Amino acid sequence: MSLRLFKFLPLLFATLLCAMAAPAQADVLAHIMQTKVLKVAIPTDFPPYGFVGTTMEPEGLDVDMAKYVAKEMGVKIDLVPASSSNRIPYLQTGKVDLVISTLGKTAEREKVVDFSHAYSPFFLAVYGPKTMTIKSPADLAGKSISVTRGSVEDIQLTKVAPPSTNIMRFEDNASTIAAFVSGQSQLVATGVSVASNMMTHNPGLGAQMKFVLKDSPNFVGVPKGDKALLDKVNAIIDAAKKNGELNKLSEHWLGRPVGELPE
Repeated sequence: MSLRLFKFLPLLFATLLCAMAAPAQADVLAHIMQTKVLKVAIPTDFPPYGFVGTTMEPEGLDVDMAKYVAKEMGVKIDLVPASSSNRIPYLQTGKVDLVISTLGKTAEREKVVDFSHAYSPFFLAVYGPKTMTIKSPADLAGKSISVTRGSVEDIQLTKVAPPSTNIMRFEDNASTIAAFVSGQSQLVATGVSVASNMMTHNPGLGAQMKFVLKDSPNFVGVPKGDKALLDKVNAIIDAAKKNGELNKLSEHWLGRPVGELPE
């Protein structure tokens, strides 16, 4: 083999890899349309976005959104329960085609997943008993706080909490809330809807919001680099904004208008 040819081998190899990867990415939407099934990761422990209802079937805003996307695509829906820690791996390994599971956009996540336009409002905050004075991240020093591992609130809390904060990470939202309710942790970091549900069912806690960690609207997660599928999902979301469907979902499940959402 000549030295000249040897020098070009890495470039040739990279070109072949790109050529092989492009059809695989482009085939996701085609595969959905061919099989007539859309596999979507949804939450089942995060009311009112996703939970198991009295009929033992998934319900919630994210569940309805997943069904709406499937309906607009003209395919059947396959709802795949997922946790905060495994929903993106499910997407990366092809177990699901989309993630509609209170997924917030972060720079770290954007390295491995593409995000649609936002489809629903959401914000994250720290909650604790009224008797405890917590007004800012600095006040978390020496306190214990529960949070769901791998969630946006976990990422944000880790950024702002003082080193002496005891951050207790749990694998799902139910365990995170249970830790606070049982007194295992003094505080909890979670979304406003989950906190509202927690306080409604546990009035004796005397819990209240202490401070906002992050405004974090929800986005649909799409396999990285899959432009065809991303464009399709964005078109459905944009149409749903115009025809009032997103506002309808927000009013029904959150009790408030959808408001301004980023693209």
